[in-house]
Amino acid sequence: MSKKTAIITGGAGNLGRAVVKKFLELDYRLAVTLEPNVQIEDDFRNQSPHLECYELDVTNEEKSANFVKKCVQQHGRLDAAIMLVGGFAPGTIADLTQDTIEKMLRLNFYSALAIAKPAFEVMKAQKGGRLIFIGARAGLDLKNGTYAVEYGLSKSLLFRLAELFNAEGNAEGVVASVIVPSVIDTPANRASMPNANFDDWVKPEMIAESIAFLCSDAGGALRDAILKVYHKA
Repeated sequence: MSKKTAIITGGAGNLGRAVVKKFLELDYRLAVTLEPNVQIEDDFRNQSPHLECYELDVTNEEKSANFVKKCVQQHGRLDAAIMLVGGFAPGTIADLTQDTIEKMLRLNFYSALAIAKPAFEVMKAQKGGRLIFIGARAGLDLKNGTYAVEYGLSKSLLFRLAELFNAEGNAEGVVASVIVPSVIDTPANRASMPNANFDDWVKPEMIAESIAFLCSDAGGALRDAILKVYHKA
């Protein structure tokens, strides 16, 4: 049986590394995007012959579409696209401006759309595939996002985008799902909340397991899936 192929954006981040590791264990071929001009000091790029790394601004629509096209030409198909690029900023309604929300839209929505749209067209043509988005509590229920209005608004669009992909794609075997984590246990979050109980937070490996399930045959039977990966937080 030939290997499955997946695109993972933001693969060198804390969550990205856990997802890359999990999918390499599942014997996928991976095309992983890295933020341009950011130095990676360890051997991330060389951990497997089935891992290909590309520096790409995933908010650039044209470059992202060409990247997806290149991956499909090289490997013949695309089984999963996992959009992990994102960013956070606090801010109330009083802080809301066009500039601040545009920044969050670029990081959290445009970065997903630019990859997901061309991937979706490929998956429809091949009659199958998985699109995975990373949501947020602040976007799932905006009443929980008053501390980060721009962030919550930008993340909320991912749920609507997944619904639209499913409305058109489910009949062709294309399934879009959203993972909603609570606080992810990363060095940056520990530094910003040093008095928190880190044991309550969700580990990147837990999220990676959930993403792997959604990309499995069993996970593909789900429809309009939103997985809340909260652990104890």
